[in-house]
Amino acid sequence: MSLQLDLEGYAQRWKDQHHRWVERRQTVDVRTLDAELVDDDNIARAFVQAQHYSGSYPAARARVALYQRGELVGMAVFSQPMNNKTLPKWLGLTTEGAAELGRFVLLDEVGYNAETWFLARAFELVRRARGWRGIMAYSDPVMRINTDGAVVMPGHVGTIYQAHNGRYMGRSSARTLLVDRHGRVISQRALSKIRLGECGQDYAEAQLIELGAPARDREEPGADYVKRALKAIDVRPTRHPGNHCYCWPLDKRLKLGRGLKFPKQIETMGGV
Repeated sequence: MSLQLDLEGYAQRWKDQHHRWVERRQTVDVRTLDAELVDDDNIARAFVQAQHYSGSYPAARARVALYQRGELVGMAVFSQPMNNKTLPKWLGLTTEGAAELGRFVLLDEVGYNAETWFLARAFELVRRARGWRGIMAYSDPVMRINTDGAVVMPGHVGTIYQAHNGRYMGRSSARTLLVDRHGRVISQRALSKIRLGECGQDYAEAQLIELGAPARDREEPGADYVKRALKAIDVRPTRHPGNHCYCWPLDKRLKLGRGLKFPKQIETMGGV
């Protein structure tokens, strides 16, 4: 099933894990904005988890905060992709030379057109600080709907990435997602850490408990706990066609090719 939405002239905003659309007539005064690198990961984590619909935070490598009149109103988190092949695939670079824009969140009081201003400043700040030559980002076009029929995340095709001259490279691989009753996606990588007893399993378990899962019993094998936890939070396997991928060369010598035609359609998975 697909849903065609005309969102031209609108920008997506977040507040308390809920989204809304800002109209073009609400254009921001960029003279009120400032962007700075953030060293404290706890500040970025708290902001993103409180505001973004997923309530989750990626493996951050750099963070840039957006301020409006001195108040924190946005965060760009540059992260390590879950798959080590991601950066070489899309940018032809390793982690030393590139990163993923893992989260990009602006509060709902920030006016239209702030995204492109913020993206430009954030890219320049990490280029200077980290020496990265390229950035890639995914946009998820699939709408999330909870069991009550409410839209949790409307899906987006990367309109702001298009506006900031992102090179559209195509889709990531289709896959099966694990989606709970609230329309939130459960990280397969996090579940794997619990099953295998890898570093980060405690944080992954805490995330499951926040979603409504019971605590893990003492001496309970990881695989058994994951099975029990997913049953408790009513997780449903859902097929996903793949995210849209955009790339930006921060170094003029980086050649990415011409790119593909921008996507315009937003899809829905229906009642998940």
